[in-house]
Amino acid sequence: MPDAPISNRGVTNTIAGRDAFLRVLSDEGVVKMFGNPGTTELPIMHALSSAPEMGYVLGLQEAVVIAMADGYARASGRLVSCNVHVAPGLGNAIGSIYTSLMSGTAMIVTAGQQEQGHGLTEPLLYAPLVPIAQPVVKWAVEVNRIEDLPRILRRAAKVATTAPTGPVFISLPGDILNNEAAIDMGATTRVDTAVRPSDAAIEQLARRLLSARNPVMLAGHEIVTSDAFAEAAELAETLGVPVWHQTVGHGAHFPSEHPCYLGALNRDQKRVRGILAEHDLMLCVGADVLQMSVWSEVEPLPETTKVAMIGLRDWEMGKNFPAEIALRADVKETLKALIPALKALGGTALAQKAQRMRAALESRNWSAQRAQRLGTLQAPKAGEPLPADWVMARIAEAMPKDGILVEEGLTSATTLPAFYPYRDRKSFFGNVSGGIGWGIAAAVGVQIAEPTRRVFAVIGDGSAMYSITALWSAANQKLPVIFLIMNNEGYQILKNRLKLFHGNDAPIGMDFNDPPMNVTKIAEGFGVTAERVDSAEGFNAAMKRALAKTDGPTLLEVMVKKVG
Repeated sequence: MPDAPISNRGVTNTIAGRDAFLRVLSDEGVVKMFGNPGTTELPIMHALSSAPEMGYVLGLQEAVVIAMADGYARASGRLVSCNVHVAPGLGNAIGSIYTSLMSGTAMIVTAGQQEQGHGLTEPLLYAPLVPIAQPVVKWAVEVNRIEDLPRILRRAAKVATTAPTGPVFISLPGDILNNEAAIDMGATTRVDTAVRPSDAAIEQLARRLLSARNPVMLAGHEIVTSDAFAEAAELAETLGVPVWHQTVGHGAHFPSEHPCYLGALNRDQKRVRGILAEHDLMLCVGADVLQMSVWSEVEPLPETTKVAMIGLRDWEMGKNFPAEIALRADVKETLKALIPALKALGGTALAQKAQRMRAALESRNWSAQRAQRLGTLQAPKAGEPLPADWVMARIAEAMPKDGILVEEGLTSATTLPAFYPYRDRKSFFGNVSGGIGWGIAAAVGVQIAEPTRRVFAVIGDGSAMYSITALWSAANQKLPVIFLIMNNEGYQILKNRLKLFHGNDAPIGMDFNDPPMNVTKIAEGFGVTAERVDSAEGFNAAMKRALAKTDGPTLLEVMVKKVG
């Protein structure tokens, strides 16, 4: 019997590849495309003119495009589409795609490619795109038949949205986009990963927590992605345990004003080891386990501190430190089962112990630390750059309760988490990868995703310059983002580390003072209302004006002291 032909069920008319591309994306739930087009992307741009429902956001460079989309996807929880240019454009985007991979952002990245026959001649701008993208995405593929386009897009959407989530890449040759065929458009598949452990595993973890002499909780980013903000707080209250934010604090992983919250662990191995030494069990709730940056001879986890883990990223479980218990499960669903189990097994004794432990934390929790910091803040001196900690305290005070903070301030914003309270899982977004330039662009995407909440972007001057053209996109979209650029005239973090690690206090290539940088004028050139502030009175007045403006972005260039 001859092979049966591939079914074209439900297909009565031919369709161009470019139109099929947009139709499938829309059916997969994509409502925003971020892009920077080139000649090879013109078929998609042509199709977009007939598809206004696919809201297109223009970025002026590919790294900016991806970072804007990353912010949008993280804030909205939606699958997002990014369309970038052929080989050099994809190269521009790679750093930002890497950041999206680290944050687990569900994203479909596409790039136009030369027509398949034409590519063989190696024309201008040509390179094989899949190998370029492969190291920084979950899956990379090129479409070789127009009939395969919907199947590939459907698979890409499924792969991007299935935990551990992340970006995928599709190379789109021009002939695939421009040709027409009768195509089976397929249908959506979503893999439900909101699973909970077995009853036996829940009981095992509950009994282990109850038997621990002095447990501690590490709060991580899956608390955000699984919408477990309230459940994480209830778990801490049930146990009465101290809670620390994971070492790379790139999200609002726990309510700051909760009586058990002590703050964020930093990436100083000696300090972290000292904090954890008093605890015999560390429960990692959707957390990266003590991710560090620079090398140290000291291990951050004491040998006496055992580990238990809950989360969907099994790669992280036991990666660097063995886990006694590792439950590959959704954080929210697991906590919804774990908390009642703890209460049933622990009874009155647990409730009384938790109350005593919470009371013992009152004098050193985040709220107590914040009050102490505010009480010792030094007032700015006239004629001097503003103290960064004073600026951070004022920003936190000025923000509305439902405001959203996007932060990439590096040295200047070090104390910001000590003043700014995380009140819901979307109240803070930070850079997960360490590659700078993400923040100023991501703030644009976050504001598009959350139009009823005010976004404040606290960005270092060095970081801002990597993606400064994002200001144009903010103005183009008329977004009420308030950009606060901390200008300390250089790469202060590198100066500090040069001195700390090498004893060298004569940095080369780390200053922006010859000539001095004027971010205010740059912003004005992009159509953004901007002003420079260098005094307490000036800052307070400028902040009031920025808050009053809602028909477009505002930038405040804040001249701050060098911290180090």
